[in-house]
Amino acid sequence: MSESGSPSRPTTAPSSPAREDRQRWKALAVCLTAGFMTLLDTSIVNVALPSMERGLQASQADLSWVVSGYALTYGLALVPAGRLGDMWGRREVFLVGLALFTVASAACGLAPGAAWLVIFRLLQGVAAGLVSPQVAGLIQQMFQGAERARAFGMLGSTIGISTAVGPLAGGLLIQAFGTDTGWRWVFYVNIPIGAAALIAALRLLPARPPEQRRREGIDPLGVLLLGAAVVAVMLPLVQEQAWKGQAKWLFLPAGAVLLAAFWTWQRWQRGRGRSPLVEPRLFALRSFSLGALLSLVYFGGFTTVFFIYTLFLQNGLGHTALQAGLASTPFAAGSALTAAVSGRLVVRFGRRLVVFALIGVAVGLLCTAGAVHLVPGRNAAWAAALPLLLAGLGSGLVIAPNTTLTLSRVPVELAGAASGVLQTAQRIGTAAGIAAVGAVFFAHVGNHDHWALALQLGLLTATLLVLAALVCAVADLHTRRRAPETSAQ
Repeated sequence: MSESGSPSRPTTAPSSPAREDRQRWKALAVCLTAGFMTLLDTSIVNVALPSMERGLQASQADLSWVVSGYALTYGLALVPAGRLGDMWGRREVFLVGLALFTVASAACGLAPGAAWLVIFRLLQGVAAGLVSPQVAGLIQQMFQGAERARAFGMLGSTIGISTAVGPLAGGLLIQAFGTDTGWRWVFYVNIPIGAAALIAALRLLPARPPEQRRREGIDPLGVLLLGAAVVAVMLPLVQEQAWKGQAKWLFLPAGAVLLAAFWTWQRWQRGRGRSPLVEPRLFALRSFSLGALLSLVYFGGFTTVFFIYTLFLQNGLGHTALQAGLASTPFAAGSALTAAVSGRLVVRFGRRLVVFALIGVAVGLLCTAGAVHLVPGRNAAWAAALPLLLAGLGSGLVIAPNTTLTLSRVPVELAGAASGVLQTAQRIGTAAGIAAVGAVFFAHVGNHDHWALALQLGLLTATLLVLAALVCAVADLHTRRRAPETSAQ
């Protein structure tokens, strides 16, 4: 009791706003953990392919589908999953996706044969596509202003690190568990992490109040048209090496026709007062359109670097999977370092930060190509470490700031769908980049068996994609200066 006789207030219990603030950041950590797992699985399997081939007697076609099947179903699920999260609750869709991803990972690790592994990888990709849009949507839902930029900075760091650290993580697991069965632990490692994240998500993630949930239909024709378009565009890209001949490229114009039909249908839906799968208003925002295009071409450039670099080190120079993974860590370290502060920097510098960062990535990749040329042989990895660090420092200032700027004017109720579109662009960009850069790389290796020159030409091709992203960033900077826009209404 106080001296006045009234009950004294406790001084040790935190205030409700303080508890809520801590819970938001804990919820963000859960989201980032799930996002890290799903993105790690896009790159961790690359160094495990020789182990799968040996352990399962898998064919090259099987191995191709282990990689490309995940990317394909991941990309297919993103936009419908984002829409489901907007309508029915991001927490609920996140939980379903995370549980399915954990179970699918266990199934992949237990797969008795290559065909079963491919099937479970397809399921795992669907689960990843359910989870990913909810992460960005939950950030939009839980944070505002500078805090949102900081949260997106942490998401960008997660994206950069998970993509770059995949080869190292895979190499460590194969080194620890052997080349015959080590590939299984690439999937088993997701089980305890996924289970712990699921338990934490049940307690920490905010549920949308029932009165804010929308129960409109999911637009089945829109889902069908978009799904067919994504398949038509991605399939020849992810199967570029496996499918010989030129007939596969006929899928691309078919995909363009399907996308045009999808867009026409979405506008018709909106005109009739119905709820479209992808809100046409999103693309009236120049910041969103240019940011999505930037993501598409940038992911086509930077993600392909690890694909050709690990092949160069393992197949060209004879390094082990672990050594190849370690050689990629300068990029991961640089990306983690700058992404951690990118949230604060983007609030101050805006799109200028992305322009500056893309220049750094391009210079780093060009210097990497030069280092491999000047220092041939097994010491090439040492020579490339500093340029890769520079490219990583730049990359850490691209992904999260671009995500923040791209989604900054998107209404919260459309955040899931917008994130789905943005990440679909990233997945298509990754597939297209691997097809384009891989074609240059493999053509020279096949014709001349000159691994160093093949890597240099591949890096030059990746740099051209980064420069295309730079053009998008400059265009967005120019339009922002001329005519600042408001959020879509």
